[in-house]
Amino acid sequence: MSENAPDSLIPYDEIVQEALRAVVGRVLGEIERGGGVLPGSHHFYITFKTGAPGVSIPTRLRERFPDEMTIVLQNKFWDLEVGDDGFSVGLSFNQLPAKLSIPFAAITAFVDPAVDFGLQFQAAVSDIAHEEHESAENDSAAGEDDGPDDDGSNVVTVDFGRKK
Repeated sequence: MSENAPDSLIPYDEIVQEALRAVVGRVLGEIERGGGVLPGSHHFYITFKTGAPGVSIPTRLRERFPDEMTIVLQNKFWDLEVGDDGFSVGLSFNQLPAKLSIPFAAITAFVDPAVDFGLQFQAAVSDIAHEEHESAENDSAAGEDDGPDDDGSNVVTVDFGRKK
């Protein structure tokens, strides 16, 4: 492409981001329709902006993770409900149950390490300031192995720079 290419009047980056977030919705919808059971060794790491509009998490989690949080859907989750704009799920954090509601627009990463699949998204909410936080994972089963280290070689990153 030429450096002198005109600015697009079509918001391609937003369209692609929305389409990729729909992949997350479709995958979670398949799990919901399958009774909330993940097939084989599939499990998901879902990272989202905790301060994004529409995110509903307990206050204790929002205080612990004021910017971004990663949840794991593997063995201990319940009441997965997937809608057009987001999903809700029950998880346990330090043996305390919690119901989380997460809009797809708040998701910044989705990874299924069992098959080396991952998506990363541009933050849909740019006005939320980044703050450092603890490593964020919900409870896992005792003796559970999260599998081999994933080098992220199959993570799809879509990052369209906008000309100003």
